[in-house]
Amino acid sequence: MFIVHVFVHVKPDAVETFKQATLENARHSVQEPGIARFDVIQQQDDPTRFVLLEVYRTPGAPAAHKATLHYQTWRDAVEPLMAEPRTSIKYDNVYPDDAGW
Repeated sequence: MFIVHVFVHVKPDAVETFKQATLENARHSVQEPGIARFDVIQQQDDPTRFVLLEVYRTPGAPAAHKATLHYQTWRDAVEPLMAEPRTSIKYDNVYPDDAGW
């Protein structure tokens, strides 16, 4: 498994628009064969901050995800809603192992 946490800081007046666009992207993303999990989480004490928790089955799956129309639509729609550029951290899965997914 290959895991990516994407950190997003949204403009205060754009939170609901960002959520709607991101949930639409997530609904399509979980249907991709290379995605094992795609969570959208919102920070409790600062609702303008989100983390997208993306779990891919292979290291090549993120590139396939970025080639989809739903990702490209999301990317273009949310870019002007962000208070700052999004960042990400990439992780390797330690536990559970692949058999657990």
